[in-house]
Amino acid sequence: MNFADFHRHSIDAPEQFWQEESKLIDWNTPFSQVLDYSRPPFAKWFVNGRTNLCHNAVDRWAASAGQRAALIAISTETNTEKTYSFTELQAEVERCAAVMLALGVGRGDRVLIYMPMIAEAAFAMLACARIGAIHSVVFGGFAANSLASRIDDAKPVLVVAADAGSRNGKAIPYKLLLDEAIELSTAKPAKVLLVDRGLAPMALVAGRDVDYATLRARHMDARVPVTWLESNEASYILYTSGTTGKPKGVQRDVGGYAVALAASMKYNFCGKPGETFFATSDIGWVVGHSYIVYGPLIAGMATIMYEGLPTCPDAGIWWSIVEKYRVARMFSAPTAIRVLRKQPPEFMRKYELSSLQALYLAGEPLDETTSQWIAAELGVPVIDNYWQTETGWPILSIAKGIEDKATRLGSPGVAMYGYKVKLLNESSGAECGANEKGVLVIDGPLPPGCMQTVYGDDARFVDTYWSTFSGMQVYSTFDWGVRDADGYYFILGRTDDVINVAGHRLGTREIEESISSHANVSEVAVVGVEDKLKGQVAVAFAILKHAQQAATPEGRLALERDIMGVVDHQLGAVARPARVYFVAQLPKTRSGKLLRRSIQAVCEGRSPGDLSAIDDPASLQQIKSALDA
Repeated sequence: MNFADFHRHSIDAPEQFWQEESKLIDWNTPFSQVLDYSRPPFAKWFVNGRTNLCHNAVDRWAASAGQRAALIAISTETNTEKTYSFTELQAEVERCAAVMLALGVGRGDRVLIYMPMIAEAAFAMLACARIGAIHSVVFGGFAANSLASRIDDAKPVLVVAADAGSRNGKAIPYKLLLDEAIELSTAKPAKVLLVDRGLAPMALVAGRDVDYATLRARHMDARVPVTWLESNEASYILYTSGTTGKPKGVQRDVGGYAVALAASMKYNFCGKPGETFFATSDIGWVVGHSYIVYGPLIAGMATIMYEGLPTCPDAGIWWSIVEKYRVARMFSAPTAIRVLRKQPPEFMRKYELSSLQALYLAGEPLDETTSQWIAAELGVPVIDNYWQTETGWPILSIAKGIEDKATRLGSPGVAMYGYKVKLLNESSGAECGANEKGVLVIDGPLPPGCMQTVYGDDARFVDTYWSTFSGMQVYSTFDWGVRDADGYYFILGRTDDVINVAGHRLGTREIEESISSHANVSEVAVVGVEDKLKGQVAVAFAILKHAQQAATPEGRLALERDIMGVVDHQLGAVARPARVYFVAQLPKTRSGKLLRRSIQAVCEGRSPGDLSAIDDPASLQQIKSALDA
């Protein structure tokens, strides 16, 4: 079957299509209905079927191929490597599950995981899945304020954390940040479970904090049976930035997610049991959930969990891992490849990479130069793919497992099976023709594996994603795109105020709120500006209460550093703007709306467009002058 027919079948007969794909996973109880879309836009998949993510990722492989490698934990920060077989992984997950049960965690309870890229983080995620708890992993680069907002939204009964992470040999004290976050939060967790890596001092709070190693030792022989969950029960919450300061909790199901991941591992990533998969992301992001922890294990593959930089101890570290562990499929981000491109090619060429069959890149637009360079160096297909935290698996790509369809430079590919993708005119809502720019949307129902709702807020789910076009119930990705005559899509950027920095989605509103908390800032605008290395970087323009503080170059530099420090403290270094400029006014419409797109255009050397709506055109000249200073 060619891909066009395969995709058409998935759209024209979704229930029949997904009934067949559901056979890729184990079910404890068969489902009675493939799809319930009686309350759009809320879709329920595999209704009344009972399954479990941990069983499908771990137990079924431990039973049939227990000695095969499952989890390979590598840290160049601590110079440690350990391979867990499926049997060993199951034992560790059951120990962790027993610890959680002993701490009072039950089915449907939330467990917040704030961990570095270590094996215990995967144990914790899988243990939650095993006992029916809902995990919410928070990226370790987030600071106390961001962590506190997620604690208050999820209301976890347990937080799992570590003394510290490490980056480039420098310890990042997670426990101190967690203590501050809990102090700031109102929904304080009853217990905190801590992995002590010996990287940073860690004082335990009496009655709340418990040491993981101590409790694990009490449950070495634990046998914790799988809790079979109805397909539509929640598996996890993953927070993503929005256009407001409040993060959105993307809620995922169990059965639909398992089936979608199994299908994507077969058709998109062509993974086979016994092979090794290496995704270079972090478990704090959706790629880490789908293609470090769950997807490869569901496919019976060994998965690599890597803590460290792509350039440390040298720029050959990733390729040495590919050689040593015979990696078949690798998943990374364009930013990382651009970093490696700046290094001497000998770092790649000295390793034997014949095991590698494909490199997949996602998280941000892939430029042609980077794509052509890495494809030539590796001699394997480089496959772009476009998706979101909300969808959990690719929307656009090339599914080589169905048809060896050609890639196209600058395009992530064509619409994937299950996704009814359209481009709509922003003003009229009319469907766009070939090579016409529009907003990329998806007709409901969303396929299995996509978000169920915004956690605790169905209204926000509808208002945010399904209300962009009046009178039309379509899911908006908030991305501009065009489609060529052959059905290949090209992504042009965001329609909203979310920016993409090295694959990390950041809300400009969150950064603005943080900068505004500085004592000398009266108003600020943050925009995403094109960057050759990171894709985009955040740039801030601030109006000061006391302008004399920035009257000299030294004063401006000191104030800029101070403001960046505020962002570091409140949101984490990942949200730090690349630059903070000081201006006397910001460009706005006569009604007071900030013209972020015009600011962005000036920053990127483009025309700011129609200025008829601007209140004072001189304000844009101030932006330009600040950039030129």
